[in-house]
Order: sequence, then C-alpha cells, then structure tokens
Amino acid sequence: MKIGIYGGNVRRGAPLTSVVDDVVAMEERGFASYWMPQAGSFDVLTMIGVVGQNTSNIELGTAVIPSYPRHPNALAEQAATANALCGGRLVLGVGPSHAPAIERLGLSYDRPAHHMREYVSILRSLTETGRVDFAGDMYQMQTGFACPDAHPFPIVISALAPLMLKVAGEVADGTVTWMVGRKTIGEHTAPRINRAARDANRESPRVVVGVPVCCHDDKDEAIARSIQIFQHYTQLPNYRRQLDSEGLDQAGEIAVVGNEQEIEEGLQAFFDAGATEIIASVYPAGPSGRASFERTLDCLAALAN
Repeated sequence: MKIGIYGGNVRRGAPLTSVVDDVVAMEERGFASYWMPQAGSFDVLTMIGVVGQNTSNIELGTAVIPSYPRHPNALAEQAATANALCGGRLVLGVGPSHAPAIERLGLSYDRPAHHMREYVSILRSLTETGRVDFAGDMYQMQTGFACPDAHPFPIVISALAPLMLKVAGEVADGTVTWMVGRKTIGEHTAPRINRAARDANRESPRVVVGVPVCCHDDKDEAIARSIQIFQHYTQLPNYRRQLDSEGLDQAGEIAVVGNEQEIEEGLQAFFDAGATEIIASVYPAGPSGRASFERTLDCLAALAN
C-alpha cells in the first residue's frame, strides 16, 4: 500500500520547527509521502523548502493551496523554488477552495472549473519550460522565470464535481481528495478522472485520497470523536454534496476506524475503488490520546512497509 501522512499540525505551545521534526519522523517510519494544507497558518511551500533540507526521500505534497489568492506566476516561482530545495520531491496540490473562504478575501469565486483549467495550464507551462504565452478568458500572460535547479513536478488538483474531475484528467496529473468516501471514489471520482485522461491521451492520473484514520477497538467511540473533530466540513457545500452521494450525514463518518485488521481492510477498500495512494489524517480516540495516536501510526507504518 502506498500510504502517506496528511499532517502539518502545530501543537499548542510547540514551535513551528516541530513540523520539520514530524516529517523527519514520518520518513524514518517509512511513509511514502507527507502532505500539508495551506490553511490559515504557516506558508506550506516555505515549509517544504525547509523540510527538504532535513529529509532525503519522502515525497512532499500540498493539499491544497487555494488558487484564487495567488497569481499563477507567483505560485509557479515559489513552487519551483521549493521543489529545487527539496530535491525534486514536491507534488503541488492546488484547488479553488470554497466560495465562503475566497469571498471573505474580497475575491470572486467565479467559474471555478474554468479558472482551474487556465490556472493549471499556466502553471504547467511555467514549471516545465520556464515560460508562458497564454491568452484565456481569465488570464492573459507572457512571462517567464529562471529558477536555478528548476525541473518539472506533478500537479494535482482538488477535484470533486464532474467538470473539475474532467479538468484534473485533461490538464493536471491527478486529484487529491478530502472527505470523499469509498463509494464516491469508486463510482464517481476514479472513473471520471481516468476517462478524461484517456480521452486526452494522457498517462493514468494519480488519485490521492485523504481520509481520517484511527486505530481503536471501540469503533463507535472512534467515529464519535471523528464527527466531533471534522464537523465543520459538513456545512461546506462542496463536501456536503460528496457526503450526500455517500449516504452519510456527518463528515466524520468517512473515517477508517477499528483494530489493525479493520484498518487494513478499510484502506484496501479505497484502493479497490480506484485510489492510487492514501494520505492518512491520524487522530486519537479514547482516554489515552497519545497511545491511540501512536497505535494508529504503528498500524499505518506496518501497512506502508
């Protein structure tokens, strides 16, 4: 199983450098990748540049950087720099985010699928050739840059709706999901993105599935804790549609929980549905949070190795 960690959390009272320590520890455990969100805390690409100097082989992903607030030329330069600093291990995850989050910044959440098509096309040209000459509906650009040691890297997008999955298959290298269940991956996400890639004569796309995981004997307790932690996702329209298609009421019900065998079976079901890799958001349950957290990491590391 190709398993990574969806982390990037800074514990209360801990320094920012604790993220570097966490990635180093996950590399030592044998995980394939470590992904971090751009979520109102530190700048994730800056962190990847730093982490890259302290690790040697773990893949480093962003899941995801909101596109509307960052001009594609600026993001391309920053991503190329981070990729050079981490020795070519970056996977750039970008996405339109959600209308409330973007509109709070005074920006328009206009035509997100079309926006992503143009945005990723520009990113790809800049990161593969160092130049872009683009005339679209939303962007008109003629520019370039020359970052030392720059070379191409995968670009994946957060694709949930049919139009976005079409974009992901046609112009990106795949998708990275969050709060999407096995049924939806198997019946909606994987078939649509793979079909779009085939029709565009592109290689099979990555389907990176982010999912909460808790290895805990009391499954009801683990699910209840997941519902508590992830309840705010239930209110976001983009995720609400995915939950409805899955037949779930609460976002936390998507979590993979149970003992070690049940965790293995739960993750395998995602791979059987079409996931190419899993990124696990590890969370604790029960009276001993630290023990629960470590048990889950041990379980996942055993599967990853």
